Amino acid sequence: MSITLGQPVPDFTAQATGDTTFILSELKGKQVVIYFYPKASTPGCTTEGGDFRDRKNAFDAANTMILGVSRDGLRAQENFKTKQGFNFELISDKDETVCQLFDVIKLKKLYGKEHLGIERSTFLIDKDGKLAREWRKVKVAGHADEVLEAAQTLHAS
Repeated sequence: MSITLGQPVPDFTAQATGDTTFILSELKGKQVVIYFYPKASTPGCTTEGGDFRDRKNAFDAANTMILGVSRDGLRAQENFKTKQGFNFELISDKDETVCQLFDVIKLKKLYGKEHLGIERSTFLIDKDGKLAREWRKVKVAGHADEVLEAAQTLHAS
């Protein structure tokens, strides 16, 4: 099953940093940015998280919550969040439930070896729980600005 634009995102529950459990259906009335990144504490993921962190006030003003997701365990996520001063929660998706829901596990090549990993992707869910935008095969540079602009446009409409 894959999520399609304009359709409701199926409800899910996930463990996150800050000793929190996220239940998507409880976030109705808020826009939600869910961004998937390959691995905590790696250069690209650190830059991407920092870009979202530095724009959090603008996302808040657009009634938009930010959530980062990777397959790292909760301890690795907590360390990553603390070390980088992230002002939003990170979901630990070790069993890939959320990754599968958004179809972000892809065959990747690293140093000539193939492996399954997270394809850097971002999703914007509207206040009614429907998928409003998606970005796949994300390049980090400028990405948070593009997502922020989409969130602001959606919030204003």
